[in-house]
Amino acid sequence: MKFPAPVSVQWLANLIQAEVSGNLTSQVSGINEIHKVEPGDLVFVDHPKYYTTCLNSEASFIIINTKDVVIPEGKTILVVKEPFESYLKIVNHFRPFVASEKSISDDLIIGEGSVIMPNVFIGKNVVIGKNSVIYPNVSLLDHIIIGNNVVIQAGTVIGSDAFYYNTKKDRDVWFKRMQSCGNVVIEDYVEIGAGCTIDRGVTAETRIGQGTKMDNMVHIGHDTTVGKNCLFAAQVGIAGGTIIEDGVTLWGQVGVSKTLTIGANAVVLAQSGVPSSLAGGKTYFGYPAEDASMKRRELVWIKRIPELWKKVME
Repeated sequence: MKFPAPVSVQWLANLIQAEVSGNLTSQVSGINEIHKVEPGDLVFVDHPKYYTTCLNSEASFIIINTKDVVIPEGKTILVVKEPFESYLKIVNHFRPFVASEKSISDDLIIGEGSVIMPNVFIGKNVVIGKNSVIYPNVSLLDHIIIGNNVVIQAGTVIGSDAFYYNTKKDRDVWFKRMQSCGNVVIEDYVEIGAGCTIDRGVTAETRIGQGTKMDNMVHIGHDTTVGKNCLFAAQVGIAGGTIIEDGVTLWGQVGVSKTLTIGANAVVLAQSGVPSSLAGGKTYFGYPAEDASMKRRELVWIKRIPELWKKVME
């Protein structure tokens, strides 16, 4: 999430009651999650396991719970007791929760020729392009951008909060939700089936590329980037922070794990599981998803095991 305007380190330190070390003159442009940070961004870290990753990331500012680290040149640390609570304070300051009072917000921007059917909910700061159709009982939550010639079938929810939690077992509530302040961008000519869910980014965006088509009951996790002209059959589930490149086909009930990449024009056959990145231009099957031709050969040999065992025992 970018701030409305950059703020000084000292102003931010006063907001979260932090002790500042390092570069004291730079301006903070926004807050971001570690997988999405850019120069000028602020990120938080509260576990020694991730100190080095955050300090050496693109982030210019790091909220951290220790002073005993080496600060890279040009960067700034803001030391607090509970970095996660500081993150929440910043998000609530710049993007506080405001309850909707109408089914369709007054600030909706909608292009010529677009149709919104009955019982649609549209939150604040939503933009819909030209010639798009939003079917009944769709929910478009805050800060959503919909392109031209988009079709969203009945009952779909776009922009729900990320399934993303800060976990600590030394407190009464082990899982505390990392408040989402990102958005969703749906590019032109996308079609989304009935009952789909697309989570907004934690701090950045979830993006669905031009021409992509989704069947019913597809789930797209937070901060996922889907390329152009992809095809997802029913009940596909994609976890957060994943990159699906152009032209990928995922057949029914494929499950894709988090923060991986599926290369362009890959095909994953039905009911396969994808726990790690896949190269483009190939067809995959099974769990873990592997080259489909090799997987079929394995299945043939597995079926022959009883016969081979019988021969051995003879």
